[in-house]
Amino acid sequence: MQKILFKDLGLIDYKEAWDFQEVVFKNTIDIKIQNRKENTALPTNNHLFFCEHPHVYTLGKSGNEAHLLLSEAVLKQKGATYYKINRGGDITYHGPGQIVGYPILDLDNFFTDIHKYLRFLEEVIILTLAEFNIEAGRYEGYTGVWLDADNPAKARKICAMGVRCSRWVTMHGFAFNVNPNLDYFDNIIPCGIKDKQVTSLQKELGKKVAIEEVKEKIKKHFTNLFEAEMTALTEK
Repeated sequence: MQKILFKDLGLIDYKEAWDFQEVVFKNTIDIKIQNRKENTALPTNNHLFFCEHPHVYTLGKSGNEAHLLLSEAVLKQKGATYYKINRGGDITYHGPGQIVGYPILDLDNFFTDIHKYLRFLEEVIILTLAEFNIEAGRYEGYTGVWLDADNPAKARKICAMGVRCSRWVTMHGFAFNVNPNLDYFDNIIPCGIKDKQVTSLQKELGKKVAIEEVKEKIKKHFTNLFEAEMTALTEK
């Protein structure tokens, strides 16, 4: 059984978390390169990081800058920042009340199939929502987790996803709307999809949800699906 090292980074600036991810990501890849060059079999660690970010918009490498509907000046007025980043996908929002998950996994330890990996991430959130009696699913042609996915007129996204993968090592991940201020999504065309709404667990249930409870459920389903054991990472 593989081990996953877990750390909750709390509320952290987006760039700081991104830089932190890059260090862990590079260290994992460096071990794999060393193993190949020197014919060694050094183990690689798997990580899962949770965090929340101050208000920020991020644009994936294939995204369209026109999907940010604010000028730089208005961004500052709203207390938000903006980054072009190296994940897949288009533009999204991160902010307080949203669980952002960054799995940095060596898929050679699990399975080498990026599409299966994305489906597993989606399934983690789908199973978590089921514990709140919310039926969620996938919307054909798009990543992420949706409600009423079989009804185009009502379909709305509750969890966005965008990943990077190199040498079968992953980074970036998912953003699950638990109790965020959804008004911030009005300033973008979320994920480049013009005709679909964004929702949250709080909006669907009509009440604020204990975010720590949601985190524990995500961790449970993550370890079950990946058939792994999760242990606390004691150092950042």
